[in-house]
Amino acid sequence: MGVASGAAPDFDDFVHQVVSKELLRFFTAGNVDDGKSTLIGRLLYDSQAIYEDQLVNMRRPGFPAGESAIDFAFLTDGLRAEREQGITIDVAYRFFSTPKRQFIIADTPGHEQYTRNMATGASTASLAIILIDGRNGVLLQSRRHAFIASLLGVSHMVVAVNKMDLVDFSERRFDEIRTDFSKFAAPLQIKDTCFIPISALHGDNVVHRSERMPWFDGPTLLGYLESVHIASDRNLAEMRFPVQYVIRTNDGFRGYAGPLVSGILQTGDEVMVLPSRIVTRIQSMHTYEEELERALPPIALTVTLAEELDVGRGAMLVHPVHAPRVSRVVDARLVWMTERPLDNNASYLVKHTTQIVGARVRDVRYRMNVNTLEKEPSNQLALNDIGAVTLVCHKSLFYDAYKRNPATGSLILIDPITNETAAVGMITGIQTGEVLATTMGTRTGPVKEQERSARCGHKPAIICVRDNSPLVQRLERLLFDRGCFVHTVEEVGEPAEILRLVKILNAAGLITIWSTPESSRDQVEAAAQLAGIESFIAVEEADARRGEEEAARSVCVGLEDQGVIPPATATD
Repeated sequence: MGVASGAAPDFDDFVHQVVSKELLRFFTAGNVDDGKSTLIGRLLYDSQAIYEDQLVNMRRPGFPAGESAIDFAFLTDGLRAEREQGITIDVAYRFFSTPKRQFIIADTPGHEQYTRNMATGASTASLAIILIDGRNGVLLQSRRHAFIASLLGVSHMVVAVNKMDLVDFSERRFDEIRTDFSKFAAPLQIKDTCFIPISALHGDNVVHRSERMPWFDGPTLLGYLESVHIASDRNLAEMRFPVQYVIRTNDGFRGYAGPLVSGILQTGDEVMVLPSRIVTRIQSMHTYEEELERALPPIALTVTLAEELDVGRGAMLVHPVHAPRVSRVVDARLVWMTERPLDNNASYLVKHTTQIVGARVRDVRYRMNVNTLEKEPSNQLALNDIGAVTLVCHKSLFYDAYKRNPATGSLILIDPITNETAAVGMITGIQTGEVLATTMGTRTGPVKEQERSARCGHKPAIICVRDNSPLVQRLERLLFDRGCFVHTVEEVGEPAEILRLVKILNAAGLITIWSTPESSRDQVEAAAQLAGIESFIAVEEADARRGEEEAARSVCVGLEDQGVIPPATATD
């Protein structure tokens, strides 16, 4: 920071510049001896982010002064056991900053027995650095780390092919590893993957471009970390404000404090309070320093509402149109974190956003083989296992699928006896493929679909209507009066069960009106696949506001245009 001669530096301006820089959290993962700790040490050393006292501790005794005397791994391998064995056991966090961005690094262990430690380090990261030894290529551990990163919703991945100095900086070897890894990672749906050849020990392509690999024209590792776009990773479309504490003062002030974990919140916005579903407005928003008109995540706020309502810890303020799922039964993937295996007969506590509720595991759907990505039948989970389960909670959770919103899609399972963290979980929400694969309601009899349509006088269809009772009632009456076989399903159970019921009615040839208070995109997509795009209509909120008569007739016209029902006659 440049300062005019004789002028004192403005410390407040300097601090503001530092804290206002964008923060990137990333973690490193790889096999034992792939060089994770060395890479981080080199990254910090070459970017001049190491203090003198740290540098002293990194020097090997008995070595002459110079870079060769520095053991870069000593910066992160802080435990004595780690230094003695030359491995990483616990998660080590380091902070550093460059003129473009701030960084928090989590150095995670590579041993399979420390999978839980790796999951901890990866849980808050936006980017993963997967290290691969250039001599060994893509091993099972590399695949396991990539899978866990994708499972935890990490959007960006750097595959750093390390120890290129030991393979003569071979472009051919780098291309072989890139091709092998890309084939494996294709089904993982990672949004952004970058491959960089490096030598962590010598610093090639870590901070400075390597002159020994002129064939590589991509960015250096630090260059990529400084430039990767992460602003769009945060969910700004769906506002979620879980209430953590109610603040009351003697002068009658009543505010609700908590974190704004996603979406945008403004004074005057219409919000719905869960679980009561009462709609009100934001009257004011406050932080410790000031009153705000507009807030973006992540920020801790105190909000006041236009009306006095019964709102306590564990409640959630959401946008009325983009509400989360509300249910006591939740499908989730768990990473088991304790040596005591899962007990289907035991009670657990679920920590989700700002509420803690009792729960039990209804069933284990499968255990994931993280080395082969195969789903294996199982009825329990042991330490470091990853599996899919169905949780039944004593109270409803307000959640989204983890990949859609990690803040409301993550949970912690706690052993109430020992108070240990038993597992960390990623809520999967409704799995379209799993719902469509269920055999319940599948028609295998002699009556064909065309015969049913001929008998009914129309094709089967699904009409998805957000909770609007007058419109639903008018639409059902209008279709019935036109001679259609029509039935309304109100969403009162689990999403998967509702879709199974809709599937049965669709297979029976009926026109099904699906009345849902807050259908998610996944549910709408699943229903559209059930009916077929030509036999599916979703009534948007704006359409429903035109009045039930006009909206109902508009839906009928849409069904006519799609060939589901015959055109109206003069008597209809």
